[in-house]
Amino acid sequence: MLATVRGIVASTGVGDVIIETNGIGLHVAVPRDVAANLRVGMETFLHTVLIPREDEWLLFGFSTAEEKQLFAILRGVSGVGPRTALAILSTLSATEIADAVDAGDDARFRVVPGVGQKTASLIIVSLTGKMPHTANSDVTNLADALTGLGWAQAVAMEVARDVVRESPTTSLPERLKIALRSLGGIS
Repeated sequence: MLATVRGIVASTGVGDVIIETNGIGLHVAVPRDVAANLRVGMETFLHTVLIPREDEWLLFGFSTAEEKQLFAILRGVSGVGPRTALAILSTLSATEIADAVDAGDDARFRVVPGVGQKTASLIIVSLTGKMPHTANSDVTNLADALTGLGWAQAVAMEVARDVVRESPTTSLPERLKIALRSLGGIS
């Protein structure tokens, strides 16, 4: 229905903004980092999800299509509604979510307000294999290469995260060389 919104920021809050477009002010719930980066008077473009309810219509906005996709994936988890999905995206980045899912670390989700043990476990189970492509795929590919060379999974993941974070545009073969150097495998 409303896939995107472009307009002028009329006001900002902790997790919401009002975007004025064609004389209409749209109240848009957004992740905290999106709200923090918007200033009154600036033009913005958001990818949106409209959720009509019996008593209200909720509009959620995201800076990227990937973040919007992750919001939809999170909402597909039993017990995770749109406000909880937004709280997760306000607390954890897409990479942190992907890392937690890959590691089976439901404790990372329990720091989110409204997410308890049961919901955190359901998130891990439900999101396994469903995460959109993020830098996490690069981490996983590098870690897989390292474990294939005999390094322990935990060590490989830790080194892979560091290498991908410090060399975001480097190719896998180059990253592998950097990782092996840091592990003492080559000079």
